[in-house]
Amino acid sequence: MNYSEFVSAVNAGQIKQVTIDGEKITGEKKNGTDFESIRPAVQDPELMPSLIKNSVVVEGAAPQRQGVLMQLLIASFPVILIIGLFMFFMRNMGGGAGGKNGPMSFGKSKAKMLAEDQIKVNFGDVAGCDEAKQEVVEIVDFLKDPAKFKRLGASIPKGVLMVGPPGTGKTLLAKAIAGEAKVPFFSISGSDFVEMFVGVGASRVRDMFEQAKRHAPCIIFIDEIDAVGRHRGSGTGGGHDEREQTLNQMLVEMDGFEGNEGIIVIAATNRADVLDKALLRPGRFDRQVMVGLPDIKGREQILNVHLKKLPSVTGVEVPVLARGTPGFSGAQLANLINEAALFAARRNKNTVDMHDFEDAKDKLYMGPERKSMIIRDEERRATAYHESGHAIVAEMLPGTDPVHKVTIMPRGWALGVTWQLPEQDQISHYKNKMLNEISILFGGRIAEEIFINQQSTGASNDFERATKMARSMVTKYGMSDKMGVMVYEDDSQQSMMGNITSRTISEATQQQIDAEVRRILDEQYKVAWDILEQNKDKAHVMVNALMEWETINREQVLEIMEGKEPSPPKVYVAENPVIDVTDTPPPLPAN
Repeated sequence: MNYSEFVSAVNAGQIKQVTIDGEKITGEKKNGTDFESIRPAVQDPELMPSLIKNSVVVEGAAPQRQGVLMQLLIASFPVILIIGLFMFFMRNMGGGAGGKNGPMSFGKSKAKMLAEDQIKVNFGDVAGCDEAKQEVVEIVDFLKDPAKFKRLGASIPKGVLMVGPPGTGKTLLAKAIAGEAKVPFFSISGSDFVEMFVGVGASRVRDMFEQAKRHAPCIIFIDEIDAVGRHRGSGTGGGHDEREQTLNQMLVEMDGFEGNEGIIVIAATNRADVLDKALLRPGRFDRQVMVGLPDIKGREQILNVHLKKLPSVTGVEVPVLARGTPGFSGAQLANLINEAALFAARRNKNTVDMHDFEDAKDKLYMGPERKSMIIRDEERRATAYHESGHAIVAEMLPGTDPVHKVTIMPRGWALGVTWQLPEQDQISHYKNKMLNEISILFGGRIAEEIFINQQSTGASNDFERATKMARSMVTKYGMSDKMGVMVYEDDSQQSMMGNITSRTISEATQQQIDAEVRRILDEQYKVAWDILEQNKDKAHVMVNALMEWETINREQVLEIMEGKEPSPPKVYVAENPVIDVTDTPPPLPAN
């Protein structure tokens, strides 16, 4: 019913009763039929007289009002919504308000605790650092039987600092200590303490030691402690108040007014020179354990440990691999074994053999082969003469490392490589050998000048290394009779921009140093020139072999140096290739 129909019904006396509630009019006709709300009728000033004139029962209803609770709910809804959104985002970012990383635990320690049954590493899994293991055996004995030491008045070191190059197994050794002692192990990084808010790092240090006290005896392992333990007040390396407060709190917790019985702190770093002296004193880090690069025996032990993880190995000569990987850390040796397994998988073999390890070693030393690189024959020949010059000079000079391999296959950034391998680990460098190495570096450029009458840019790195070695002999090592044993350069200082060299010599002395460096380089250049002039026939043979086979090994180099024709390289055939099941006939049915 619209408004006009409603007015007509009122005037015709058809409306029995209406109820007015605010702007709504509801009611029923005389025949009992209800009609809907007619809003415009309420605004009509003539409506009420018409209703009274026609004897329509008019009732009024009080407007409904919201309750007090409903009004409060509506008024507080925006505030509740904002608080709910804030808690939702904080919960997602912090991992839950009640969790370890929630917004209410900002100053809690981030150390991860491993129970004694979760640590599966022991000393048998750590190889190549026997001396370092012996240094920490006492810690394991103390954790197993502390009464044995306390009875004699001895106390175990509160802290052990492991120092060594990256990848030598410092973290693995710390975990092995916990695995042998069967005690809880807290692990954290030095960078986890420092935050942009002052006081957070110190709070985390306190919380970490409080947790450790509840689980004592236990081990706290702090990796890369140099991130928080740098010299205080040095103004270098990004030092600020937050880092210093964190370090101060760590010093107090390790050896302060309150003792921490049964808590042993083990830290690892490869930059012990930047640590604060108060951190290194006895009572905090009482013992420093050097975890250096493994020697040839240690590399053999590490290789044997990692080889056990391969399901099938055939014909691998571990002593040969250990001798051929000088300077490799434990992490690099593990990577070598993984690369060998990848080579075997790409070749569809069932086992990993020595050929895969040799290829993996070449890749790690010299870079991957760039077989797709297109090189003109003239440039390949020039590269062959360059590498043959290095190899012949190296073989003719006494006391040099033997040439292991010569190749003109582009690898990495180099067009060719002459690879020398030492017969044993080298600890010290001697003058005669360093002079011979300078001559070997000059052999490539001299071969270009003698045989192709050209000079290429390929010798730039050789010249750089030769000049640096000669200058070090004069200014650092005292290997010049003219300049004596005085040290003329000190590059031990460091700044935020890197290494700097402090100069404490006069211009006249600098000129004498330059003249002495020039004399050494010229003399060794002449030595290499004379060798190649006397061995032109061997250089031609070696170049022809490289042009034909691209790579020659130690046996072929020795044949060339003896005046023989090099034997062809051995064609490798996989001993255990994977059988292609698609080409295998189906088995006969059983009788």
